[in-house]
Amino acid sequence: MSTIEIVSFGYLHDAPPAAHLTIDLRHHFRDPHVSPELRYMTANDAPVRAAVLGTPGITDLVEATAAAVAAFASGPSAGTVTVADGCAGGRHRAPTFAGALAERLTAAGHQVSVRHRDLDKDVVQR
Repeated sequence: MSTIEIVSFGYLHDAPPAAHLTIDLRHHFRDPHVSPELRYMTANDAPVRAAVLGTPGITDLVEATAAAVAAFASGPSAGTVTVADGCAGGRHRAPTFAGALAERLTAAGHQVSVRHRDLDKDVVQR
């Protein structure tokens, strides 16, 4: 099985990292940042994960992304497949999605590493 690297990030902090596949979560999935009780939490907090994973369509996107990653991984190259997934600030949707994708890919037998580029950065005031 191929090695998969997943990098979550926030578009408001810097450019997306280089990747074979980039998933933009900003426009189609509700941002927990808009909820005052979740704004200063991160994907390390259960209420944030529940809010993100309870969003219609997100689990379908995890499955579709896992299928796309499997297609990349089945190619003739034995190199690492990199997936970048981003949201606005990189604290809620992207790291939660990255964790769910990593869990799904690990269950399928892939070796997976996850890095959250912007999870510990300050909340972006907007």
